[in-house]
Amino acid sequence: MALSLGALSPSVMGIVNVTPDSFFAAARTAAFDEAIVRGTELFTLGCDIVDVGGESTRPGAREVALEEELARVVPVVSALALRGPVSIDTRKADVARAAVRAGAVVINDVSGTLMEVAGELGVGYVAMHARGTPENMQDDPRYDDVVAEVLEVLASMARRARDAGVAQLWLDPGIGFGKTLEHNVALVARCADVVELARTFDAGVVIGTSRKRFLGLLGSDVLEVDERLEGSLATEAWALVSGVSMIRAHDAPAALQLRELVARPVAEVGA
Repeated sequence: MALSLGALSPSVMGIVNVTPDSFFAAARTAAFDEAIVRGTELFTLGCDIVDVGGESTRPGAREVALEEELARVVPVVSALALRGPVSIDTRKADVARAAVRAGAVVINDVSGTLMEVAGELGVGYVAMHARGTPENMQDDPRYDDVVAEVLEVLASMARRARDAGVAQLWLDPGIGFGKTLEHNVALVARCADVVELARTFDAGVVIGTSRKRFLGLLGSDVLEVDERLEGSLATEAWALVSGVSMIRAHDAPAALQLRELVARPVAEVGA
């Protein structure tokens, strides 16, 4: 089932984590039946695409063995692809290939290395900026100019993706992936710059701030993951106003309502 970048922009990407250790417990669906129920509910609510992942990429997470990741995601992708567009969230080429065979129409790649696979298979591709691996990316991330450096890497990824034949492309600045609080805030504040860059490649932008740790560090009190809904919605609203074409959200009902409240009035004013 194809996903149209233009027709569904801005879009909401729902999340099905077929993992026991993803950072937000409400999105974990370690059992196949639970994953299908959650994914079906996300489509019913109105999510434009459902992102299926079998390996946590939270800070400190260890890599999952190939066979284990395949066993987690392929049956879920196969079942959910009958209900709507599905993306596969993976760093492994073999998992991406198997998921596309099972019906996935987008590869959501936090490693930024699978553009050739997406081009070969003729599916959409999300190129995300990250430094290091989930195990070490938050050890000591440093940039001279985080926005400029992230934009430079994203531009390089976009060129490689287009050269590889990727027709449907999104860029993701990788909030929380090898960035400090200050880095994340700077990238969110200037996500319009990412949108401007993406437009030069006829691409969209995906932003994933949902429930992330930096949101819990912005106020006077540290907020745990289940206390970060308001921060998630605030940053997602800013992203939509800035022209981002897709938000990846754990809280689908709230994100979908936000899109109606923010994105549609902005589009009408622009018209």
